Amino acid sequence: RWHVAALCLGLAAITFAVFGQTLTHGFVDYDDNEYVSGNPMVAGGLTLKGIVWAFTSVHSFNWHPLTWLSHMLDCQLYGLNPVGHHLTNVLLHLATVILLFLVLRKMTGTLWRSAFVAAVFAIHPLRVESVAWVAERKDVLSGLFFLLTIGAYVRYARHAWSPARYGLVLLLFALGLMCKPMLVTLPLVLLLLDYWPLRRVESAG
Repeated sequence: RWHVAALCLGLAAITFAVFGQTLTHGFVDYDDNEYVSGNPMVAGGLTLKGIVWAFTSVHSFNWHPLTWLSHMLDCQLYGLNPVGHHLTNVLLHLATVILLFLVLRKMTGTLWRSAFVAAVFAIHPLRVESVAWVAERKDVLSGLFFLLTIGAYVRYARHAWSPARYGLVLLLFALGLMCKPMLVTLPLVLLLLDYWPLRRVESAG
């Protein structure tokens, strides 16, 4: 247990060491204005009108109401100060990194290898755009729900069938889809996990 806690703290430290520097960044002219700084529905914070708009409108070719709500909440808390918006991205990524470690450990039973994979994910260059760009909130937010859904699925798969556990998987999956439609691929990932490491599907050989 102490090893797990220490590794979680270590993962949080390296994630913040790399991406904490984004707190000094501002908004950029590419999409940040469409999503936040120049979007009056979002910049006004959490309002009833804004919530209805988030669930009923397609803006910038996207329907992702939870992503809009997260931007609205940031504007409610921080206004248009970019520090808070970047901080939310960093914290979401940090939470996803720790969750990835915990889920991998739960699925595979390995400690250090799970921590290594999570550490690589934490600081991989492919994460830079998602974390450092405010308009890519949809990516870090959907990533968190991606891992939450997998974690709930592992719990469902390793216990007797329960409508509550199955319902939680569906709920988290639906919330993830409301962050970014890319999560439509998640059911295929769950099928692959059934083969390994969950071993719910035995090899034909």
